[in-house]
Amino acid sequence: MVDETAAPRGELTLRTLAMPGDTNAAGDIFGGWVMAQMDLASGIRGAEVAGGRIVTAAVNEMSFAMPVKVGDTLCVYTEVEKIGRTSMILLIEAWAQRYLSHVMEKVTDARFVMVALDAEGKPTPIPR
Repeated sequence: MVDETAAPRGELTLRTLAMPGDTNAAGDIFGGWVMAQMDLASGIRGAEVAGGRIVTAAVNEMSFAMPVKVGDTLCVYTEVEKIGRTSMILLIEAWAQRYLSHVMEKVTDARFVMVALDAEGKPTPIPR
């Protein structure tokens, strides 16, 4: 049962359309494709916060509640949970706007650990 009062946490950072080329043999969108879109969104938000280059260091506790189907619009929301000296933790939520409707369903979420890097690729402090 879908909780119709549920709403995404964070800021809409990325929207993209699920296409037939992104499916598995059962016709569902690959979980890896969804995770890649979440990683793109975390990179966008992380770079904005850090003011420069950032990389994914870890992804914590991702599980899929429901599939994404061809034609759905995947909406990825980001929320900064914690900023450390050189790293940050972002809560990333992926929601499917179902094809030709206004129905939004949460597909998955995870915490992405992002690390800011300098020009030499070494961890660098995140400006406050």
